[in-house]
Amino acid sequence: MNQSVILLGGNLGNRKAILTEALRLIASQCGSITKSSGIYESEAWGFDAKESFLNQAIIIETPLNSSKLLVNLQAIESKLGRTKKTAADQKYESRLIDIDILFFNDDIINKKNLHIPHPRLHLRKFTLDCLLDIIPNFQHPQFNISISELSEACPDHSKVWQYA
Repeated sequence: MNQSVILLGGNLGNRKAILTEALRLIASQCGSITKSSGIYESEAWGFDAKESFLNQAIIIETPLNSSKLLVNLQAIESKLGRTKKTAADQKYESRLIDIDILFFNDDIINKKNLHIPHPRLHLRKFTLDCLLDIIPNFQHPQFNISISELSEACPDHSKVWQYA
């Protein structure tokens, strides 16, 4: 059995209902959710948006390998209304749902369509705040420092708050 840490987020539509449905689909199609962070609200990262984002991190136990997990998560995004950008149009934008694999076991994976650990997780306060809830002492497999230490060193000072 594999363990993966996943981040879910979105800023369009009924954000809470979409997160809830994404969690239900992940549990039925990817594996058992063993731990969940609180839900955090944050400003958009990397672009301007009128709507704030809701984000939540989860840990799942999955029989899937990392590539199959990615395929299943992308299918869930599509089912929930996410449209994928073309390679030429890789800019940040508002979205109904985004599901990212942050960690997969202690693996380091660098494929064309899959990079684990997620290459920007240490730069995003909203991601680190979610991770602090569930894996504060986990050692990042590339940086060999804990999530708590990454959070302290994070250059992102955008506003992140607990969702009511």
